[in-house]
Amino acid sequence: MMSQPIDQTLFTTDHVKTLPHVSVLGVPFVNTDLETALNLLRDWISNPEPRTVNFVNAHCLNVAQVDRYYMQVLHDSDLLLPDGSGVKMACRMLGQELEANLNGTDLLPHLCDMLVAENKRLFLLGAAPGVADRMADKLRERWPMLEISGVHHGFIGPESIDDVLAQINQGTDLLLVAMGVPTQEKWISTYRERLEVPVVMGVGGLFDFYSQRIPRAPDVVRRLGMEWAWRLLMEPRRMFKRYVLGNPSFLMSVRKYGEEAIPGRGLWMKSRSNWRHFRWRVNNWLTPRARRAMDIVGASGVLLVLSPLLLGTVLAIRLESPGPVLFGQERIGRHGKPFKLWKFRSMYIDAEERLRELQAANESEGGVLFKMKQDPRITRVGRVIRKLSIDELPQLWNVMRGEMALVGPRPALAREVALYEARARMRLDATPGLTGLWQVSGRSDLSFEQQIHLDLFYLHRQGIKEDIKLLLRTIPAVLTSRGAY
Repeated sequence: MMSQPIDQTLFTTDHVKTLPHVSVLGVPFVNTDLETALNLLRDWISNPEPRTVNFVNAHCLNVAQVDRYYMQVLHDSDLLLPDGSGVKMACRMLGQELEANLNGTDLLPHLCDMLVAENKRLFLLGAAPGVADRMADKLRERWPMLEISGVHHGFIGPESIDDVLAQINQGTDLLLVAMGVPTQEKWISTYRERLEVPVVMGVGGLFDFYSQRIPRAPDVVRRLGMEWAWRLLMEPRRMFKRYVLGNPSFLMSVRKYGEEAIPGRGLWMKSRSNWRHFRWRVNNWLTPRARRAMDIVGASGVLLVLSPLLLGTVLAIRLESPGPVLFGQERIGRHGKPFKLWKFRSMYIDAEERLRELQAANESEGGVLFKMKQDPRITRVGRVIRKLSIDELPQLWNVMRGEMALVGPRPALAREVALYEARARMRLDATPGLTGLWQVSGRSDLSFEQQIHLDLFYLHRQGIKEDIKLLLRTIPAVLTSRGAY
């Protein structure tokens, strides 16, 4: 669905109704691009007529299904903007494309630029005590000319509400309210008539990010539409219900909504064969993205938790032998694409040159791999970190980059792939993994044929449930050091 050109002099509330809209679970929101949304907000902030702007994400839509008052508040908003990958996926399930993810966190820098250019004033209301103050300091650092008319935390009792409203009404042009869903929307609805502010906007957890109380997801995570996975990692207790339980519930509700709300779609969906095809399409779209989210969350979490161990390993390698701490080696990834795999260096720096001298002592069956239990090229620190698989931890960076996954076939060397027969080349159909069936079944004790068999067995059964099982089995495999040398 494409937005039509809009006369920017007609940005009234009634005109918003003529913009393209998408309705998900009975909540209609605009389907437009960033530029159109910003032009609309610029016009509203410069106009005294009061307007309310809210955002809708998967969690909002879940809450609206069980909270009628909140549902009505959303419908009464002058502007509803789509927020998050869940809403984008819901639109696709309903046969429509979302123009843009217009979440408040990405929108704020544009709004600050606009406020500075138009000489307008901002008020920050919400979050825990001190958070809005820290956010104001951060905004002033980035936009020194930004006028912030005031800040106040979100815990407002009946005895202080009049004072807070009076403070807000001292020349504020844009009020951001961050109290969480659905509290902020209900608060805005309750006090909107007493607020002498052109635009009031409910912004959820935005203050936590901009005050840096909670770090925002890296750019690569946001580009993949997996910021929800990062938030789950940062606040697992608070976000577990919202994401782990809420997201699947949301998708099921959207599927049911698609059956009942779209003319002719219910009949189509009830066809057994077509329903299977629809389910396959959803699963085919969702599974790789969910696995990628698990990779990013898992890899970043392990890197964070084990950072002291990583620093200790760096020091030990530095103290024992000259040369770089990390060892980079070309490996062959999915579909034969080469990439540089990283490990902590566990061998002397002339290891590759000495390999030719040791080929006669190769203990691997078949000659494709090189294995030697008492390899003289390995340093003393190297023997320890190999035994405990610590040398593999830098590969978490490969996982973050998407060159590897947490679980998958063993990443092969180019010289090994050159010797592959047709059956072995099937390993290249998947992203290589940090662990896999080969890791939990004996590692270097396995023959090449056994590794091939296990990797191909995994390819036919791979999925999130299977990956979680293998990750859990990896822990005792590492602790017992079976097949590690």
